[in-house]
Amino acid sequence: MITKIAIQGILGSFHHQVVNEYFDANVTIDECLSFDELIDSLKSGKTDQAVMAIENSIAGPIIPNYALIDKNNLHIIGEHYLSIHQNLMALKGQKIEDIKEVHSHPMALLQCMDYLKQFPDIKLVEDKDTAETARRIEKNQLKGIAAIGSKTAAEMYGLEILAPEIQTIKNNMTRFVIINRENHFVPENEINRASIKFELDHKRGSLAAVLNVMSDCKLNLTKIQSLPKIETPWKYSFFVDVTFEKYEDYTKAKSLLQIMAEYFKVLGEYKDTKPLSQS
Repeated sequence: MITKIAIQGILGSFHHQVVNEYFDANVTIDECLSFDELIDSLKSGKTDQAVMAIENSIAGPIIPNYALIDKNNLHIIGEHYLSIHQNLMALKGQKIEDIKEVHSHPMALLQCMDYLKQFPDIKLVEDKDTAETARRIEKNQLKGIAAIGSKTAAEMYGLEILAPEIQTIKNNMTRFVIINRENHFVPENEINRASIKFELDHKRGSLAAVLNVMSDCKLNLTKIQSLPKIETPWKYSFFVDVTFEKYEDYTKAKSLLQIMAEYFKVLGEYKDTKPLSQS
């Protein structure tokens, strides 16, 4: 059976690379130029699952994507870590001295800022997708404009790499999540990671009490991020990732947090695949 996967970006993007590594060969790709379009593709039933970048080891978490998953009642059912190699590319025959502008996704620009600072006269332009930018340069034969993206994108769209591996930190990893309309995909005995959201009463010690419960229940807090509630000034939603060895420990913590929090929601329960070198 063929699985339809929505990605942010086009063929040759890092999202596409995740699909190739995570899924078997029986997939088709729905190219979406924004995360909102990706969510719509999944919610409408056009696609079965979606791949979404959620955090980068250099640029940090992509909190709006957590909010999108939450707002649309979607579920994280898996994750995949991808080593990101950013390359500066342009039409064949171009040299770095010919480049007037560099176009790419804002996250890619941020990951390569130390390199780009060497060229203060080059204008940096934010774009929707790394691979789509590369394709547009080739299609329209845009001289003086370079893209930042994967080696695969350069090869796929016939561009020449002017400078390889320009990301600031060479060990540059992005964590992607696999999302679905339902949450029951991973056997309970394989689940050792969860993404949750909660809201607390605005009083002293409320967050500390929650963190103590997680510690007492042997949960390892791998990320916590707050997001203001626009409709309620000075109140925050907390997006938290935890890992655990025993599902029973997580179940106990979950039951306690449901009592302690004003609002509690599970965004996903799945298998932790974080590389050992990243722990």
